[in-house]
Amino acid sequence: MAGHAQPLRVLLTLGSLMAIGSLSGHAEAMTPLFLGAIASALAETDDSGRGRLRAQAVTLLCFAAAAFAVVSWIDNPVLFVPGLALAAFSLTMLGAIEPRYKAVGFATLILAIYAMLGIDGSAAAPGGAGRLQEALLLLAGAAWYGVFSVAWCTLFPAQPVQAQLAGLFRVLGDYVCFKASLFEPLRGIDMERKRLSLAQLNTQVVAELNAAKEGIFRRIGSTRAPTGRIVRYRGLYLIAQDVHERATSSHDDYNALADAFFHSDLLYRCQRVLTLQGEACRRLALSIERREPFAADPATGHALAELQSAIDHERAQLREPRRAALLASVEAMAWNLAQLERQLAGATEPSARAGRADMGLFDRSPRSGREMVERVRRQFTPRSALFRHALRLAVALVAGYGVMLLIHPERGYWILLTTLFVCQQAWGDTVSRVGQRIAGTAIGVVAGWALLVLFPQPWAQSLLAVAAGVFFFATRATRYLLATAAVTVLVLMCFNQVGDSDVLMVPRLIDTAIGSLIAALAMVLVLPHWQARRFSDLAAAALRNHAHYLRQIAGQYRSGARDDLAYRLARRNAHNADATLSTAVFEMFREPGFVRPRAGTALRFLIQSHTLLSYLSALGAHRAAPHAPQQLDALRMEAEGTAAALEALASYMEGGLPEAGEASAERVDHEPPEAAPHRGEAGDHAARLFRTELALVRQQIEALHEQAGRWLQPQPDGAPHSP
Repeated sequence: MAGHAQPLRVLLTLGSLMAIGSLSGHAEAMTPLFLGAIASALAETDDSGRGRLRAQAVTLLCFAAAAFAVVSWIDNPVLFVPGLALAAFSLTMLGAIEPRYKAVGFATLILAIYAMLGIDGSAAAPGGAGRLQEALLLLAGAAWYGVFSVAWCTLFPAQPVQAQLAGLFRVLGDYVCFKASLFEPLRGIDMERKRLSLAQLNTQVVAELNAAKEGIFRRIGSTRAPTGRIVRYRGLYLIAQDVHERATSSHDDYNALADAFFHSDLLYRCQRVLTLQGEACRRLALSIERREPFAADPATGHALAELQSAIDHERAQLREPRRAALLASVEAMAWNLAQLERQLAGATEPSARAGRADMGLFDRSPRSGREMVERVRRQFTPRSALFRHALRLAVALVAGYGVMLLIHPERGYWILLTTLFVCQQAWGDTVSRVGQRIAGTAIGVVAGWALLVLFPQPWAQSLLAVAAGVFFFATRATRYLLATAAVTVLVLMCFNQVGDSDVLMVPRLIDTAIGSLIAALAMVLVLPHWQARRFSDLAAAALRNHAHYLRQIAGQYRSGARDDLAYRLARRNAHNADATLSTAVFEMFREPGFVRPRAGTALRFLIQSHTLLSYLSALGAHRAAPHAPQQLDALRMEAEGTAAALEALASYMEGGLPEAGEASAERVDHEPPEAAPHRGEAGDHAARLFRTELALVRQQIEALHEQAGRWLQPQPDGAPHSP
């Protein structure tokens, strides 16, 4: 994400280029300058001033190589076609390094096609000075946007992080408020549907957490000594991590709690506290946006006190052992909510440290050129979704070039541009973009024609082109149809400056339809990578990350809670794997029905995996050393056995080995969770809670093993389950 201020940077860039072109009298130069600036803006990612300068230098080098290669080879198909395929594949594979290289690779392909369009529209002789001038103007526009980009990052280094944190706490508030809806003592609620919605919201929270962390780390760098507002923002990010863990925690089966306390207001009081805390997250987001101090709401403290009073009243009337065990879970929830409130109260401090000693962040960026090469090398396998997408895009662009030569070689490069924008890594995204691209182009052509009739003055059309460019960048991430319409208007306004927009309208519609069709066919015919083929590997990765998270939690029951980097990294990896699995499952439901005959099984597996993670989060939220040290070995052995069962189930998912599945099932303790506290540990809350949550985790492992067996059973229809 380049930042919420990117449309303003685009406005400054295009506006200044328009002014320069008008004052100099070179209206014909506006189109390549504008297109170069747009390509540069598409390559922009969030970074510090120094990092943005380095990224801009790399971008311009890639742009120059692409533009001059097009100028040199476009008249020689023997060189141009293989070069196009190799460039598409190689630049797409750069995404294996990290997101900024993915953006640079994509933007370089766009600029190459813009260079083809410029050469196609010029009257210059093959290899002449006119073509070189077109390429230089594209690079000049890209460099001019880079000036504004680097200057903005230098002058306002913390602004993107501020926007990211505000978005993070806003999404976190939505998650917490929705989680509150689970605390309803009502019978017949579809808890699976709520869990599914919760998994979707969690995916959004995880994405925002990752974006905020990367934004902060880019400004800290290797010095680990942030200054200014970044100090506070780092503290707020760590608070968000802790709030996320506590909010995702589940202390017992919600249906069992609703049944046990059906005639009590106990769960409604839990719901009220959690709702108030969700609203506090939203207020914190607003205070970050406005750079105002955050003040905790005293109503939450009163609600917590009333909840504890209700628990005491309920305990005084206890008669049944099972109800007592469930009340112990409610007590644990109340304690967790109190700690969550403490974390939110820590956001009022200027540094937002909240008593933390270790505030380090893990650097996921490559540390050397060798590591970059290794990351790309690991993706060179047909099992890799990125490899398949890179090969598919290369074939689609070559096919588009061939169709262009057969149908109408003049101005046919819009086919390639459409294919590049529409062809996505996932089937659902591609199909969605096909429809939006065609509809958006049609709307843009009609709107552009009307605007050309209404505003025949060149200066007015230039202003409309600038406005369309700004609107494109303001909507491209959220309203792709409108963004496509806007960029179509921009192109029509620019090309009308050289007098050929009328002949561009109909061909642009036809070329958009052709390019969209080629992208859709490529998704089906060229190494289709349906989500069912990835599910087993993604599920296994999630289970292994859950096991590592559990081991980190168990290790902290010896010394008490330490929010160190190793623990936070294990927690983040577990949530990242869960979010990846969730995204794949929901994407599966956007694919054709014949490739997902067992999507329902995958959905149930996701729900149970996410529920297991919520029980692990509860264990993590209650990390504390037990009062009786002799219990440590027993607790750690139980945790290790459960972690081993998760890893065995992961191996089962990857290889379908019956012995691995049987091993995981044998390690599952079938003891019901309410029986766990009664082992002579009545006075040791930490040990009792640990055993209760671990029993719930084991129940989920058993349920996951059942779903894994259904997923892996032989299938007569031959639907794809493995690459």
